[in-house]
Amino acid sequence: MNQPASHQSTGTVSLAQSSPTVGTFRERDGALEWSGRQETVRIEPWGPDAVRVRARLGGPLLENLPGALLDTPPPASSSVKTGAGHGRLTVGALTVEVDAEGQLRFLRTADGSELLAEQRAHFWWPGPRLYTPVGGGSHRLEQRFAAYDDEKLYGLGQHQHGRLDQKGLVVDLVQRNAEITVPVLSSSRGYTLLWNNPAIGRVELAGNGTRWVADSARQIDYWITAGAPADGQRRYSAVTGRTPMLPAWAAGFWQCKLRYRTQDELLAVAREYKRRGLPISAIVCDFFHWTHLGEWKFDPTEWPDPAAMVRELDELGITLVVSVWPSVSPLSENHQLMEQRGHFIGTEYGPTAHADWPDKGVASTVQVAFYDATNPRARDFLWSRIKENYLDPYGISAFWLDACEPELKPGFQENLRYWAGPGLEVGNAYPAENSRTFHEGLRASGHDEVITLNRSAWAGSQRYGAAVWSGDIGTDFPTLRRQIAAGLNTSLSGIPWWNTDIGGFHGGDPDDPAYREVMVRWFQFGALSPLMRLHGFRDPGMPLGPEMTGGPNEVWSYGPQAGAILERYLRLRERLRPYVLDVMRQAHEEGLPVMRPLFLEFPGDPAAWAVDDAYLLGPDLLVAPVLEAGARTRAVRLPAGATWTDAWTGRGYEGGATVTVEAPLERIPLFLRDGASLPLGE
Repeated sequence: MNQPASHQSTGTVSLAQSSPTVGTFRERDGALEWSGRQETVRIEPWGPDAVRVRARLGGPLLENLPGALLDTPPPASSSVKTGAGHGRLTVGALTVEVDAEGQLRFLRTADGSELLAEQRAHFWWPGPRLYTPVGGGSHRLEQRFAAYDDEKLYGLGQHQHGRLDQKGLVVDLVQRNAEITVPVLSSSRGYTLLWNNPAIGRVELAGNGTRWVADSARQIDYWITAGAPADGQRRYSAVTGRTPMLPAWAAGFWQCKLRYRTQDELLAVAREYKRRGLPISAIVCDFFHWTHLGEWKFDPTEWPDPAAMVRELDELGITLVVSVWPSVSPLSENHQLMEQRGHFIGTEYGPTAHADWPDKGVASTVQVAFYDATNPRARDFLWSRIKENYLDPYGISAFWLDACEPELKPGFQENLRYWAGPGLEVGNAYPAENSRTFHEGLRASGHDEVITLNRSAWAGSQRYGAAVWSGDIGTDFPTLRRQIAAGLNTSLSGIPWWNTDIGGFHGGDPDDPAYREVMVRWFQFGALSPLMRLHGFRDPGMPLGPEMTGGPNEVWSYGPQAGAILERYLRLRERLRPYVLDVMRQAHEEGLPVMRPLFLEFPGDPAAWAVDDAYLLGPDLLVAPVLEAGARTRAVRLPAGATWTDAWTGRGYEGGATVTVEAPLERIPLFLRDGASLPLGE
């Protein structure tokens, strides 16, 4: 019997490994390649302290598959060594070892200790990588890594499970309303890993191993870097693209509700903010402002003079943001042409229809299609409509990209055929490609400032100026509590522009004292979020349709006591705008998030890794939202390694302890780091 190559020095013989794979190694253009039993694995430097790993069964590696990595990695020095039955690639702080059977270990270069290692599923079969054929040259792919008892894992985009540390969870890799898949993990062990694959699947962060699964794809592809979480954010954003600089107006307050039905109604709200002397930077024109879904233009019966509307808003210092959906009604003037040109997402079975939706001029819903954002020609066509109907005549350049998962009914990606590939293989990339439509269109039209508000995103969305919000969520304290973890994990997924519907989305009675308390506490949190936007479908609501609207949702809608507190935090946000923009510049230049978990700044404090109900806004301001009804005090863990000053009382505290502070309804606990000075007081 042949002995396993990795165990030859022990003299042991395993019947399970009586016929081990003994692959071959070679260096190729600075990369390390292993080949054995029809599988090829390539490990190549991909930026400082980082490598990209690709693996394929049955043929050479495929280039130009859909993914999040930029085409050219940042330069990095590296070295490759091969010997009898082993290979090693070193790039900065990261070293990768490959044994004769093609199993990988990622090590800290400084001391050779293990960061992460592949793990076999079973001593017999399969190994750490499994390829199960699903037809057409595609496989169900599994990539297994070892689990570590003390490991904490963060990121993966935005989810509503309420957990900051996601160790022990199974997370679906699929886009849904309020569930945003960005498949990047930051580990407390000192690595950040991107699953560079837009396939539908899942990741299992179990106690006995981590497993990434793609339901149907052509090759394994992931990227990994060594370093503390802040270093990981810098490295990750460098290889997937950094966010542009946030436009200055976008750092202010956005007013929104479902929905302002007419031009007069929207302008009346904008005028009232100015009459009351309240800060406001943007107001949002929501869905059903169009003639038909997929015509992407104002209905003149409700919006008779958009030019005058935009002109007046400009004079008031308010930016108009317009809702654009990626769906197209069969009643749209664009539907037939787009279908003939192949601009829609295709289907494997049945007609090209992806959801039912109300439209104007019909009593029932119609079957709508979605434009194919992965198709460059479809992107160009959609942008031509946006440019002709919004940008050129009215100068509108800020857009709300709603339902961009896309919002399928039912959500069967198996039945979809994109320009870029089958639905199961590429479906998660759709929201990033949709934001790309607007980024490229605006840049080509001479606009340097780009921001879109998106309900979904994927890895790399940030480079297209995509802000995201947490979707159509509830309106109670438990939901508010979950948004802290959702925002922090989104921030650790490379997307610094994040916000929620202040007050939540589904309901909320402005006249209910209990809901007014929710609104006050949520508004305080919103004022200290990366972006601040008031939105929701308030009671009394109406059935879904072109005539629908919800109850009032302006700061004066919640009674004089609550309204006075909301006004106070509007003004606080306005005073903090210079600081917010400074932190946004850090995101743009370094890739650091705006909303930061405590451990990002204080990785040496073990307790900081577990705090999921507070965060740092930039480096200097610790925010501890009140998250329970009736609470008038708040316990706050202050990270070790700094001194902290209560922003309201001026009292100083040494870090490394939990303190309890007063939190009356008008106060959100805030702490300044190491003597920082911010204009928090009136």
